[in-house]
Amino acid sequence: MPEPAAPRRRRKDARPSEIADAALALFTERGFAATRLEDVAVRAGVSKGTVYIYFPTKEDLFRAVLRQGLLPNLEAMEQAVATFDGPTPTLLRQIADRMLQVLDTNLTAIPKLVLAESGNFPAIARMYADEVVRRAMQLLTGAFRRGVERGELRDVDVQSAIPTFVAPFLMLVLWKHSLGQHTDIAMDPKAVMETHMDILLRGLEPRR
Repeated sequence: MPEPAAPRRRRKDARPSEIADAALALFTERGFAATRLEDVAVRAGVSKGTVYIYFPTKEDLFRAVLRQGLLPNLEAMEQAVATFDGPTPTLLRQIADRMLQVLDTNLTAIPKLVLAESGNFPAIARMYADEVVRRAMQLLTGAFRRGVERGELRDVDVQSAIPTFVAPFLMLVLWKHSLGQHTDIAMDPKAVMETHMDILLRGLEPRR
């Protein structure tokens, strides 16, 4: 069992970030239902009252984890799409590479947690859909439409194409946090994503 963090002096403006970091670690280890705010306080090395000052409910804490962990990655990808001046297939590969980088972090526990516990905690599912999924779909919609308008991708139903782009990443997330922990079956995320992007982009080439 991990040792609780020792109490330490810290700036007040650093506390919410440290508490969110502790919450992400516990959500990864235990899931949403089994994580208590009291446990987060121990892991963060603060009093229980301090956690409640910043995050009155566990849902408030989950929102902070989303905004601190996943949203900066989304913002970086949005900026990349807005300023990119090369071919759209290269842009889509860069987005996939960014998603692959996230796969190496504990942030992947968040979508797995939402999928596993949304039935009992619909509030976190709505939160994730509104703050992450909606923005990600808008980002990918913009990238795909850019490619269609520039004649770099064939004219497809963009809303139907987006799930085909995201699906392998979600599969790798679930593998990492479930079967991948209990089997010696090898799965190379980088190779999976590279193969997927090759197949997808060939399928999206404009018809001659």
